[in-house]
Amino acid sequence: MPNGKPAGVRCVQLDEHERCRLFGSPERPSVCVSLQPSPEMCGETREHAMQRLMWLETQTKPRGSG
Repeated sequence: MPNGKPAGVRCVQLDEHERCRLFGSPERPSVCVSLQPSPEMCGETREHAMQRLMWLETQTKPRGSG
């Protein structure tokens, strides 16, 4: 996604198992590299981790973009 991924839009680099196709690649965006697993980030379940990611997206969405 040359202009970045809009909040709420599924990343085009996720495969059918929700895994990043760019993981470990130099093309992986720096924002993705900066997200490190931690109890605060991931919680105890996948659902918690996804809720946290959605919250981060809404909190960092540029103003005026929907």
